[in-house]
Amino acid sequence: MILSNWFLYQKNNVAKIALAAFITIGATSCKTENKYSEVAIAENGTAAIPDVIDFTFHVKPIISDRCFICHGPDKNAVEGNFSMVSPEEAYKALGENLDHYAIVPGDTEKSGMLDRIYSKDPGSIMPPPESNLILTEYEKTILKKWVEQGAEYKDHWAFTPPKNKNVPKTKDTWGNNEIDNFIYQKLEENNLQPSEQAPKEKLLRRVYFDLTGLPPSTKDINNFLQDTSANAYEKVVDKLLASQDYAENMAAEWMDIARYADTHGYQDDFERIMWPWRDWVINAFNKNMPYNKFVTDQLAGDLIPDASLEQVLATGFNRNHKITYEGGVIPEEYRVEYVEDRITTFGTAFLGLTLECARCHDHKYDPISQKAHFSFFSFFNNIDEDGLVNGGSGVIPKPYITITEKEKNEVLDFVQLQKSDIKEVPVMVMQEMKTPRQAYILNRGLYDQHGEKVYPDTPETILAYPEGFERNRLGLAKWLFHEDNPLTARVAVNRFWQRMFGTGIVASSYDFGNQGALPTHPELLDYLALQFRDSGWDTKKMLKLMALSKTYQQSTVISKEALEKDPENKWLARGPRIRLSAEMIRDQALFVSGLLNKEIGGPSVKPYQPEGIWEETTGGGGGSTSSYVLSEGKDLYRKSLYTFWKRTVPPPSMITFDAASRDLCSVKRQETNTPLQALVLLNDPQLIEAARVLAANAIKKETSIEKQISYIFQSSTSRLPDETEVTELTNHYNDMLNRVKSNEINTDEYLAIGSYKVDASITADNLAALSLTAHTILNLDETITKG
Repeated sequence: MILSNWFLYQKNNVAKIALAAFITIGATSCKTENKYSEVAIAENGTAAIPDVIDFTFHVKPIISDRCFICHGPDKNAVEGNFSMVSPEEAYKALGENLDHYAIVPGDTEKSGMLDRIYSKDPGSIMPPPESNLILTEYEKTILKKWVEQGAEYKDHWAFTPPKNKNVPKTKDTWGNNEIDNFIYQKLEENNLQPSEQAPKEKLLRRVYFDLTGLPPSTKDINNFLQDTSANAYEKVVDKLLASQDYAENMAAEWMDIARYADTHGYQDDFERIMWPWRDWVINAFNKNMPYNKFVTDQLAGDLIPDASLEQVLATGFNRNHKITYEGGVIPEEYRVEYVEDRITTFGTAFLGLTLECARCHDHKYDPISQKAHFSFFSFFNNIDEDGLVNGGSGVIPKPYITITEKEKNEVLDFVQLQKSDIKEVPVMVMQEMKTPRQAYILNRGLYDQHGEKVYPDTPETILAYPEGFERNRLGLAKWLFHEDNPLTARVAVNRFWQRMFGTGIVASSYDFGNQGALPTHPELLDYLALQFRDSGWDTKKMLKLMALSKTYQQSTVISKEALEKDPENKWLARGPRIRLSAEMIRDQALFVSGLLNKEIGGPSVKPYQPEGIWEETTGGGGGSTSSYVLSEGKDLYRKSLYTFWKRTVPPPSMITFDAASRDLCSVKRQETNTPLQALVLLNDPQLIEAARVLAANAIKKETSIEKQISYIFQSSTSRLPDETEVTELTNHYNDMLNRVKSNEINTDEYLAIGSYKVDASITADNLAALSLTAHTILNLDETITKG
C-alpha cells in the first residue's frame, strides 16, 4: 500500500504536517491472553459445551480466575475451610458436624458448590458480589458438567515433566518437519487449512529479521531469487545463524530479560559499567554456547570449581538490578530489594513463574508458599553487597572485578576494551560470602520483620531439591537443568517460538502458572522441550527447526473464513505478520542507507534524542548522566543494542515503540499502536538523515527517477514496487520537487538535519525531493513489518 501524503518541512519545525499518524503502524495490537484455548463455538456464535470436560483446559482456568482468591493455595486466606487446589481439599466434609460437601464427584444434588454458584441470594451466591467476580452461564454449566462427570482433578500441566509424544501422522503430505505434523493436526481439528508459502522476498525478509534483526540487502534478495536449488532457503538460514548479526540480535532480547542498563537507577541514576558483561553475552551466542552452560555461568559461574575469569564475568547477570546512592535510605531495606530482584528475575526468566507474588503471603494462585519464596531468596542472599552505596558516581558497588589489558589478552579476548576511555574497567559480579547470611521469612515481606529461619530449597510441586546438590546458586542451576525439572526447557523453547511466530505456544511467556495462558499446542511444546534438552541445549538447532518448518514459511495473507474462525491466528493457518521492534526500525534505516556501523561490543553510545530530556529530569547528583552528550562520527550509527540506557530516562524513540523499560526482567514486550509512533517515524532525525543518505545512494546508482525510487523501495521493503506504486511515488516525488522549488520547503535546513554529509555535487533540490520520497517509503506499513 502506498502512502500518498507528504512530509512538509518548515524552518525550526521538522514536521508541521504529521499525516503519517494515520499510517497503520503495526499488524498487531494489545490483547489479553485467551486462556480458553479449546472452547468450541456453536453455530449460533455462543461457546459450545464440550462433550467431555477436561480439568486442565475447561475447569482450571475458571476456578483459578474466580475461586482461588478465597479458595486457593494461600492457606491463610482460605474461606470456609474450603480449598479447590486439590481433590483431597475439594472433596472433604465441611461444617461443624462435617455433614455436607462442596463437591461430591458425580452427584450434583449433594455438591453444595453448585447451589452457591446458581443462587440468586446476594448473601449466598458465589463468587460473592463484593468480589466483583461473576461466573457466566457457560462457566456455571462447565462446572456442573465437570461434577456430573466425576470432578476429576489433574496436576497443573506445567508442573508435570514433558513426556515423549508420538509425532502425529497426518493424511496430507503438507509439511517439512515434525513441527508441521503437530500444527496440521490442530488445523484439521479446527476445520482450517494451511496457507501457501510466502513469496520468496517476503520469506527472506522475515527470516532475516527474526534471526539477525536486520533486513536482507538487495544483493541478498537477488541471489536468493536466482537460487533455484532445493536447499536454497536452508543455506540462507545456516548463513544467518553463523553470522555475528545473529549473536547481537539474540543478545538484544537477552538485555530485556537480564534488565540490562548503563545506569544504577533511582533518583541520582549514576552511570555504571556493565558493557563487558554484554560483550560476554554476544560472544556466548556467537559460539552457540549450550543453553544450560549459558544460564549456569550467569547464575553461578563464580561457584564453579576453578572458575575462569570469563565465568565470573558472566555472573554480572545477577547484578543488573537497580542500586541506590541516595543518602537517607535504609541500607538493609534496599539490600533486601536487590535480592528480591534477583529471585524475581530467576522466576520469570527460567521458570515462567511469578515468585514475587509469594513475598508477603502464600501465592494466591500457584502452589508456592511464602516459605518457598524465601527459600529461593536464600540462594541469592549471600554476597557482601551494600544496600546503599556511599559516595558519588565514581564509587563501584562491591563485589566487582577489574578488567585490564592483561586479562583481555589472556582470557577475555571478546571484551572490546580498546574502545573504552579507561584502561581498567570495573564490572559488578557475584562473590559468595565465606559464611552464608541467615535468611528468614520476612513477615509481610518487610526487610526488618524476621520470622522463621529458612535455608536454600525448592518447592516439591515443581521439583524437590535433589540430595547431594550444593545448597547454593550452583546447586540451584543444576536443579534448573535436572532432567525432571518440568519448566526450564518448556519456558526456553516457548520464548524461541515467541521470537519466530510473534506469540508463544503459551501466550503468557512470563507466566506458566495457574493464571497464565494454556498452551495452544501442548504436545508440540513438550516435543520441542525434549528435543532442545536432548540436543544438548542447542539454541541454533532449535531455531533452525522452527525456521525450516512449513508452518513458519506460510504467507500472511488471510481469507475471510480463516479470519472468522481464528482471528488471532492461534492455530497458525497463516504466517505471522509482526511489526518490527524498536531496535529493528532504527537499525533497518541505518542499514538500508549504508550508515550502519557494525562494530561489535564496547561501551554504549549516545545517538540522537530530543535535547534537554536528561537535563530536565536529572536528580541533581551530577555525574556523567546529568546531561546528554551526543556521540560523534561512526558512533552515532551503531546498532541500537549499544544505545546508552539510562533507567530514569530510557531512549524515548525506543520506548515509544514498546521497548522494555529494563527496570525489571521482561520476556515479552507490550504491543501497542499509537499516533506517537507515527510521529517518531516522521520526526526522528535518524530516519530523516537515513532517508537523505539512501536517496543520495540511489542518485549515484541509478540515472532515472523511476529506477531510483525502485532501488529505495526494494532496499526498504525487500521487494520491487509494481507499476502503480512506481507511478504514485514518482508523482509524489514531483510534488515534493515543486514544493522545494517554490521554497515551501527550506531545502538547506532540511538537508542539514543529521551529522552525515552527502556528496555536495548532487543537486540540492533533487536530493531534497528524493529524500522526502525515501522518508515516505520508510514510513510505509510494509517497511516496518517483518513480512
